Amino acid sequence: CFTTSASHQNASSSPSANQKTLSYSYVVIGAGSAGCVLANRLTEDPQESVCLLEAGPKDKWLGSSRLSWKIHMPAALTYNLCDDKYNWYYHTLPQAHMDNRVMYWPRGRVWGGSSSLNAMVYIRGHAEDYNRWQREGAEGWDYEHCLPYFRKAQCHELGENRYRGGSGPLRVSRGKTNHPLHKAFIEAGQQAGYPFTDDMNGNQQEGVGWMDMTIYKGKRWSSASAYLRPALGRPNLKAEVHCMTTKILFDGKRAVGVEYVQSGEKKRVFADKEVILSGGAVNSPQLLMLSGVGNADDLKDLGIPVIQHLPGM
Repeated sequence: CFTTSASHQNASSSPSANQKTLSYSYVVIGAGSAGCVLANRLTEDPQESVCLLEAGPKDKWLGSSRLSWKIHMPAALTYNLCDDKYNWYYHTLPQAHMDNRVMYWPRGRVWGGSSSLNAMVYIRGHAEDYNRWQREGAEGWDYEHCLPYFRKAQCHELGENRYRGGSGPLRVSRGKTNHPLHKAFIEAGQQAGYPFTDDMNGNQQEGVGWMDMTIYKGKRWSSASAYLRPALGRPNLKAEVHCMTTKILFDGKRAVGVEYVQSGEKKRVFADKEVILSGGAVNSPQLLMLSGVGNADDLKDLGIPVIQHLPGM
């Protein structure tokens, strides 16, 4: 998630001020794993308004109120990994250090984003990864600081404890199977010297055991199910689909709105407070570059006017 601040003072100085027909407190680009959370949290305050723009469709069936079975039936996950209806379907350039192989890089393009495409394993990463971020300068990102937010988000079917949450919006279930091959695999791992762990998000991640999953009552529990759908009835949330955002609009160095294409029509929407990019690891930096934020030499080669030289992009 990438946030850029909007102007709070002299909006009339913007070259686009005469086109400010639609304005919200926040404009959120991307209704994926992060965007759905932002839409929910920001609209908890009835004094704030949010416009949520998603390039893909809803996670429903042919425009009806029924959920799409290709998304919400866990066993159907391979459908969306093999076509581009709900998937950006990215592929990398040939990788020199991988025998020039082209790697497939699926990314969600639908309500819920990649949380509507993935294999639904719920795992947070090792605590030491967060602690390393803290040591390297990311203050406040150590595991002890992050754990309360993990617990706040989670509603684990086994109830809450030091590591699990029991009342959050994100439903998590423990894998259930009596298949003899699964039991044999876990037994074989223990025979090979690996410890058994009863919670891979708990005190001991190393080992073999049953995985946690974002599945609830037999259905995928995406970010859209957990966060967006409960907020759709709020009058201060406008959720648009099939919106291809093409540019962030700036007043000097301040982001004041976005330009997007919907149904072949170019549109603009403006933010009184913030423009928030939650398009993911690929699309957010791409949109910044299209908007003139990035390495100045690269932008000039592409004929994009430079707003801010940012060589790290």
